[in-house]
Amino acid sequence: MENAGKFYINGKWIDPISSEKMDVINPATEEVITQITLASEEDVDLAVAAAKRAFATYSQTTIEQRLGWLENLLAIYKRRYSEVADTITAELGAPTTMAHEQQAAAGTDHLADFIDVLRKLKLEETLHNGETLLREPIGVCGLITPWNWPINQIVLKVIPALATGCTCVLKPSEFTPLNATLYAEMIHEAGFPAGAFNLVQGAGPVAGATLSRHPDIAMMSFTGSTRAGKAITKDAAENVKRVTLELGGKSPNIVFDDVDVEDRITFSVLDVFNNSGQTCDAPTRMLVQRSIYDEAVKVAKRVGDAAKVGDPRVKGDHIGPLVSHIQFDRVQTLIQAGIDEGATLLVGGVGKPDGVNEGYFVKPTIFADVNNTMRIAREEIFGPVVAMIPFDTEEEAIKIANDTPYGLAAYIQTPDDAKADRVARKLRAGMIRINGAFPRPGSPFGGYKQSGIGREGGLFGLEDFMEIKMLHKP
Repeated sequence: MENAGKFYINGKWIDPISSEKMDVINPATEEVITQITLASEEDVDLAVAAAKRAFATYSQTTIEQRLGWLENLLAIYKRRYSEVADTITAELGAPTTMAHEQQAAAGTDHLADFIDVLRKLKLEETLHNGETLLREPIGVCGLITPWNWPINQIVLKVIPALATGCTCVLKPSEFTPLNATLYAEMIHEAGFPAGAFNLVQGAGPVAGATLSRHPDIAMMSFTGSTRAGKAITKDAAENVKRVTLELGGKSPNIVFDDVDVEDRITFSVLDVFNNSGQTCDAPTRMLVQRSIYDEAVKVAKRVGDAAKVGDPRVKGDHIGPLVSHIQFDRVQTLIQAGIDEGATLLVGGVGKPDGVNEGYFVKPTIFADVNNTMRIAREEIFGPVVAMIPFDTEEEAIKIANDTPYGLAAYIQTPDDAKADRVARKLRAGMIRINGAFPRPGSPFGGYKQSGIGREGGLFGLEDFMEIKMLHKP
């Protein structure tokens, strides 16, 4: 990729000041795809300065102008859609079918929705008391995105920043940097003014921390681990900048005894295995009512035994590798912890799948007889690992579900609409998915407790990037 080793600053691809390199690894083969340069503080300062200069004029552009650039970007993205999907397969290991149908699709779905919402956004309105409220862009935004759904998170941050008149500096994950390079090329082609969008590659402790501490950054938007989110919040506090966070999860999935067990358990297991389990709102804690627990365990084992891992370049519904050796080692440690703490290993376990010698592939793993004090029930594993926990009553299920420091999502499986609604209102989570319902573009994405602050997507995603100004007239 021509621009892989460069940064996009002030409308140009430039050579970095830093000389520190990092290999981009194909997680399926462990081969080097290319190298990127890791930004120094000086590199970040250049990008922020460009965004600051651009904000003076870009913040004064009209919604109609911004809509034109966004519509250009959508057309360009659609033209380069397959290139995006193939890049995500190469650097993340997402199987090609999944990369085309889900990963790359997020780039069109969210952008199209933001265009619709921006057309309806009210920048000025009269309040019930007769006074005038204005909405204005907050300023220069620092955006840090993760590796697990890379384009999805880039779009959910970059587009609302640009749509509202903010300027921004994007630092994507250093493990999946190439899709961000592609997106920067598209933004350039779409015609956005120089400096409105800037891209640096780099590691969190240097590039990410420099953005978070920078006095000219008005807002930080971060998606990633809760640990890193806390560090960014502390760094940002010195300048009292706005911080929005989309962090970890340990989502409960409550399966009541009135369901079609075969259907709901199959869905639940496969939902965890999607994206190799590397999804923040995956339903990894499967709470099953005791009267159907034994049957559910049998179905889960059958589904787990049938799950296949394989080459992500091959079409199909198999599972790809984890993103890196770091993630592989972490998942192995937690699988071993489940065994050591006495959970029943139904499927999988430590080590690579049989016959696999290269790549960061793990065995799809299911534990039964888990209790909510075990590490596999408390910690976010971020791999294809399911923990099955029995419960007796509705009240007990709610108690177990809420017994977590996280609150991103929760799942309910029951054909009883009244029960589903009743339970949903008692769960401390930002998103409740009932009977497999999938979030639609435009709905706010985010959670309670240590799962984050703020919401992404739709109108709520735009409002996070705006300040409110009141006009008090006599």
